[in-house]
Amino acid sequence: MKITAVIPVRKGSQRVKNKNTKPFADTTLLDLKIQVMKQVHGLDAIIVNTNCETCMSIAKNHNIETHKRKEYFASSQAKNSEYWTHIAEVTNTDVLVMAEVTNPMVRVSSYEQAIIDYIKTKDQYTSAMSVSSQKQFLWQDRSPINYDYYKTPNSQDLPNIVSLNFAITISSKQEILKTGNVVSTSPKFIELDSIQSIDIDTPVDFEYAEFIYKKQGFKWLLS
Repeated sequence: MKITAVIPVRKGSQRVKNKNTKPFADTTLLDLKIQVMKQVHGLDAIIVNTNCETCMSIAKNHNIETHKRKEYFASSQAKNSEYWTHIAEVTNTDVLVMAEVTNPMVRVSSYEQAIIDYIKTKDQYTSAMSVSSQKQFLWQDRSPINYDYYKTPNSQDLPNIVSLNFAITISSKQEILKTGNVVSTSPKFIELDSIQSIDIDTPVDFEYAEFIYKKQGFKWLLS
């Protein structure tokens, strides 16, 4: 069973300009993710899937294989189902580990344990997804959705709701092609702590993640 880590990156960014390749502490988000994934045991290959020449150059500097993504699949016109199906179609593998650079604080050990868990339970769970706990008072349409307004609990007593953070995503190529989704109908959830769950989507997120990375250091990611 071939297991391949795919690092998907595209040129530009709508909210954080060139976030994948701009300076991030003493590195870049793409350089950092490549360095982390090269330390993960259980991977047979690492591929950077991108439409960005700068990203391709960074990958080649690390002796990492690249796939030149067609522009359509790097645009906002492509639906997630089309994008995920395309990634599966062009990757020669049995299992894909999607490694997003926008989650820079995921430890090597977390990737390794997720791969082990996926292999051990793949007959029961058809994908493995990292999640974040949401112990918050959630409302929709001006009404609470996870607690009784007239019996407001303490935050620690709220129901165990989680959100997908896509920091770690593991699924078989066959499953993605069948469903058009990296989240299968029977996913195994892997809860990450607040640091590893950091997701960069805005300039503030970028600055916060950079601050945490500087504080923890690269060695922390290797533990």
